[in-house]
Amino acid sequence: MSKLSNINYTECDEKFIWHPFTHQLNKKSAINIVKGEGVYLIDDKGNKYIDAVSSWWVNLHGHCHPYISKKISEQLYQLEHSIFSDFTHPKAIELAAALLSILPSNQHKLFYSDDGSTAVEVALKMALQYWNNRSENKHIFIAFENAYHGDTFGSMSVGDRNVFNKAFESLLFEVIHVPLPTSENMSDLKAQFNALFQQKNIAGFIFEPLVQGAAGMLMYEAKYLNELLLLCQQNGVITIADEVMTGFGRTGKNFACDYLNTAPDIICLSKGLTGGYMPLGITTCSEHIYKAFLQNDKTKTFFHGHSYTANPLACTAALANFDVLCASETQKNIQLICDAHNNFLEKIKHHAALKSVRQTGTILAFEIASNDKLNYLNEGLNNLQDFFIARGIILRPLGNIFYLITPYCVTLNQLHYIYSTIEIYLNELLN
Repeated sequence: MSKLSNINYTECDEKFIWHPFTHQLNKKSAINIVKGEGVYLIDDKGNKYIDAVSSWWVNLHGHCHPYISKKISEQLYQLEHSIFSDFTHPKAIELAAALLSILPSNQHKLFYSDDGSTAVEVALKMALQYWNNRSENKHIFIAFENAYHGDTFGSMSVGDRNVFNKAFESLLFEVIHVPLPTSENMSDLKAQFNALFQQKNIAGFIFEPLVQGAAGMLMYEAKYLNELLLLCQQNGVITIADEVMTGFGRTGKNFACDYLNTAPDIICLSKGLTGGYMPLGITTCSEHIYKAFLQNDKTKTFFHGHSYTANPLACTAALANFDVLCASETQKNIQLICDAHNNFLEKIKHHAALKSVRQTGTILAFEIASNDKLNYLNEGLNNLQDFFIARGIILRPLGNIFYLITPYCVTLNQLHYIYSTIEIYLNELLN
């Protein structure tokens, strides 16, 4: 440690660290965050920033939440990790029981992994092996255009072909991408689904329910998704809900699937699962999916696992996060955020700098008027992050779209400060 006593953090970061989703040539120095406190992140110079994007959508209740921190601290002295094949531990069992109690009632089994991308990877492998175990050759997935499901190869394959996976496009497996459902295209979309089902090779349909996050918070209605899910169910096609971003209250309900009449066969969870404390992924499935793996033939086993599967510390964080989420005060705050966002939407929706404003629950997105098609590399908003950082707010644009996904502990005063700063930014765009 003595060798690090005089470390220059900025110099060492630039020398040694490769940051994600960051163009490396001529990149700006990263802000050195040394502390978290409620909605705030605090840097090494003492500057405080409202974490208005919940640190990539993971933080639900604020940084260093005392209850969650206390529970993890206690678990540190009980059990830090244990092999999970042929062994189990109380926190994994408690978490499984807790989550299955609030997920759609058809969810029967829970499989642990490490993060959102691997939770999706598990779901895809479950679906493919389900058909393999039944000796049926079904291997094609249907997914939405503009989808983003993660950065592992299966997850990239079901995602849209874009800048995130362009370098690997020739290596991705075949997926049929269809547009988001609307009142205008629903009839054609259902006809397309029915035609695809006639091919007898469709393994599953994967979707981000109600909100496509990385696509720019694109939103669509539950009633149209319901129709597609019912169609899949009638044709025996496995449905997979990627709730990695939308889960745990983001849409105003515990899960986006709570808005649906037809429950998916498989659900993927991560991000808010541990309240932003630790990596953890979960894939849940219905009983008929699980039963396809109950065979005397041992080659039909689901051969998938991670070294840190069901890590006790991560499970403890998720359980504590679950307690805070279910508290009446949190549920009231979620509704407060939904209402405040809606009020601001009504106030700002006709602003000349905006093409549209859209909201689902606690998610509020702003699309800047532009002739450019949405593109992650769009430089039209390249000053946005600096503008808000200078005013103590962390926002990250997605092309010509920026959004709010705050921790649930945010106050009305803090929200109004964010809203007023957004208005200043929009007005400056017109000048």
